[in-house]
Amino acid sequence: MKTAFVKSSDVPVENIQEGLDRQILGYTKDLMLVRVVFKKGAEGYVHEHPHEQVTYVESGSFEVNIGGKKKILTAGDAFVIEGGIEHGAICLEDGVLIDTFSPMRKDFLED
Repeated sequence: MKTAFVKSSDVPVENIQEGLDRQILGYTKDLMLVRVVFKKGAEGYVHEHPHEQVTYVESGSFEVNIGGKKKILTAGDAFVIEGGIEHGAICLEDGVLIDTFSPMRKDFLED
């Protein structure tokens, strides 16, 4: 992405599974920002990847699982995941997660 300013209204929203929409808001080779909109009951299935991740809960309520430890997080909370750690989230109340990844997720651009 070469632009310095990103208007979310100009960025396509991609449905990645039932109840889950993803919007890639910007990236460089070392960093990526992604907005993920969840409907209640939608699940970001437990998975792992080599990227470091920091996620901010913009709205809603989520049961977040990091390395087998679960915690309920709500708007204003955040979580941090080192690369290679299994993690996932179940949406308990419609909400939005703001994900940052380092380095950027090339696999998100290949879909």
